[in-house]
Amino acid sequence: MADRGDLDFTYSLTDRVVRLSLGELADFSGAKYDGDFSLSLEDAQRRKHEYVVAQLGIERGSRVLDLGCGWGGLLDYLRRAGAIGVGITLSSAQAAACRRHGLDVHIHDAHTVSRESFGSFSAVASLGAFEHFCSPEEYAAGKQEEIYRGIFERMAGVLPPHGRFYLQTMVFGRNAVPLEQISTAAPRNSDAWILALLGRQFPGSWLPSGLDQVVRCAEPSFRPVSSVSGRLDYIETINQWNARIGKPSLRKRLLKLRLLPRWLTSADFRLAFTSGVSANKICFERELLDHYRIVFERV
Repeated sequence: MADRGDLDFTYSLTDRVVRLSLGELADFSGAKYDGDFSLSLEDAQRRKHEYVVAQLGIERGSRVLDLGCGWGGLLDYLRRAGAIGVGITLSSAQAAACRRHGLDVHIHDAHTVSRESFGSFSAVASLGAFEHFCSPEEYAAGKQEEIYRGIFERMAGVLPPHGRFYLQTMVFGRNAVPLEQISTAAPRNSDAWILALLGRQFPGSWLPSGLDQVVRCAEPSFRPVSSVSGRLDYIETINQWNARIGKPSLRKRLLKLRLLPRWLTSADFRLAFTSGVSANKICFERELLDHYRIVFERV
């Protein structure tokens, strides 16, 4: 999977810029517009949180695991709803930001979550973390489905019978390019180059091949209850993120200047953060990627 260094590269380096742009408890996963793009980003994220709570049957006092909790957007919503949220992440900056706001967040590997380490939960949610659980090297070695099955088995192990798991994840879309073709040496702006750029932004991460693979790997631990594509909603979410992150700010400019040594010494950093290309948005527009909200129930 993407290790702590990989996730710190993606999320900890950009921590303060993200929080200045999107708020201290930013939700850095696709919002839920349901086609109504007149909604503000905050309203669409709140609609998603309401949907998660409803689908998981969360009530006051429910204990909920947020697997890959980011900057704590869902955890904060759960707290305000009277539930007990516990988050895990591998980003040290995300964990520190969450703890400053009184959230119960741990730096922990999702592959080692167990009832012994965290106790039992009423429900589990994971928004945007599943895509980091398998690396390109593990995919090439044929280990992807074994890894996913292991994650589902661990989540089943902390849930009661019929307990629910909400999973929101990117997957490769119908126009995806094979791994062996993906390269920064491919023609600029080609599908292969765009996917290679995305790989620089999210090192150590490889996506599921599609919804069917995710559902197949969930068995026999879980049965699918519902699944909905959020690809178009994610495109609008990225539009809103780009507008806010790109909005001029002296504090953001000073923060970016502190990263100048990294820019000068790391070609991967330059590709990932200063290429001027919104690779994830282009991937969704070209259907190189898709995005699903899936509700599972433990069998």
